[in-house]
Amino acid sequence: MLAGLPAVDRRRLIARCEPVELDFEEVLCEPGERIRHVYFPTASFISLISSVDRGSYLEVGLIGSEGMLGSSLLLGVEVASLRALVQGAGPALRIDAVQFSREIKRSPALKARINSYLYVLMAQLAQMAPCARFHVVEARLARWLLMTRERAHSNEFALTQEFLAYMLGVRRAGITKAASDLQKRRLIRYSRGRMQILNSRALEAISCACHADAARMYARVMA
Repeated sequence: MLAGLPAVDRRRLIARCEPVELDFEEVLCEPGERIRHVYFPTASFISLISSVDRGSYLEVGLIGSEGMLGSSLLLGVEVASLRALVQGAGPALRIDAVQFSREIKRSPALKARINSYLYVLMAQLAQMAPCARFHVVEARLARWLLMTRERAHSNEFALTQEFLAYMLGVRRAGITKAASDLQKRRLIRYSRGRMQILNSRALEAISCACHADAARMYARVMA
């Protein structure tokens, strides 16, 4: 995200950010809360979660180093619409929301960059609904693992079946079966809360088209 800015704008923005460590399952904001900080994950990643009712949740977006949390400030909206939950612990850059709004006014390049990202994020959010409705669990699991791999910058990351079921909005039994099938085919290795991807190309073939579509859109819009 920040690498796409002109060097002068990038250095100025980073100078106004503070490095922070995000903890696994840390809640950064809840729906209806005022946005107090903007986050740029560097080696961490954040889930955007929608709640249908109490106890029913679905991940509708995933933010890593390719994006940011708090982009709605560009629209003048200071209230969060989704729950932001740290899915991958690690470092990030954080800036106060007021200071960030000042930087947007000061830097046309930053404003244009976030405008493009807002479009990508909106498309990602819109894509998740039909994916959750029409695609089978195994294809969605493969897509989610590939998305997580890209944002974790690693083939191995922490993951529990309970948390994964929560992210995909399905029963734990469905996740267990899909994960077991992938493991039997030696595409992944899962044990004691650790997930390791063994064959990303095979996962690409199994994944629903949503993963490739999202990657193409990001490359086209954010290039």
